[in-house]
Amino acid sequence: MSEALPAALRRERMLELIGRAGFARVSDLSEAFQVSDVTVRSDLDALDREQSIRRVHGGAVLRTAGMREPSFEESLESSADEKRRIAQAAAAMVASGSSVLLDVGTTTAAIARALVERDDLEDVTVITNGLTIALELERAIPRFEVVVTGGTLRPLQHSLVEPLAAVLLGRVHADIAFIGCTGVHPTGGITNVNLPEADLKRVMVGSAERAIVVADGSKLGRTHLGRIAAVDEVAELVTGESAAPEAVAALRDAGLPVIVA
Repeated sequence: MSEALPAALRRERMLELIGRAGFARVSDLSEAFQVSDVTVRSDLDALDREQSIRRVHGGAVLRTAGMREPSFEESLESSADEKRRIAQAAAAMVASGSSVLLDVGTTTAAIARALVERDDLEDVTVITNGLTIALELERAIPRFEVVVTGGTLRPLQHSLVEPLAAVLLGRVHADIAFIGCTGVHPTGGITNVNLPEADLKRVMVGSAERAIVVADGSKLGRTHLGRIAAVDEVAELVTGESAAPEAVAALRDAGLPVIVA
């Protein structure tokens, strides 16, 4: 059988198929990708090691299918000190007169606080889809101009998603975007457990001159359903001291610059 697709791309597409159905048989994947059952099992074993799927008799199920997404408030309790250090490193990248896309999440909310605390910053435009983030930034007006995307409210993260949110983002080109996520993997790329938010994060990456991923160490080495970008589609990753050295090394080997704050 032909194996025209590179293994990494084939596995990515397998993960998408498993994600849509929740389950896929080895035989179905073999037919869909025109590869042998042995190749499919090898691919599924690799995805299982990444904790993206769980191997079951005859096929695989999505490991994250039953995963409960934590609320914004619950996430605030996790790695708070580490997220603050990540935020300070990220905020140091912003210059007066620049435009910033600020994604939803607790790490990006910490970036909003760190930006407000920088009293040297003037004439900064921040565009966000996070209501909590917009409120954090309100204290910096009129030094900052704060633009909220609009869209449908997701109460769990206090985020705005489609429809409408991408309309504004499609009409701007910001200097820098800070993107949160739930997974950063050398081959799996930048991913998120929630599909509507992943869709908007992907638009943000394309609407910025530089896209910076911000993620605490627990996110490294993980892959989730909603694909945001490949590692070569973002400028760098800012993570924290809890990141496993081998996970950082693997990302750097894949060509992603990594700052450990």
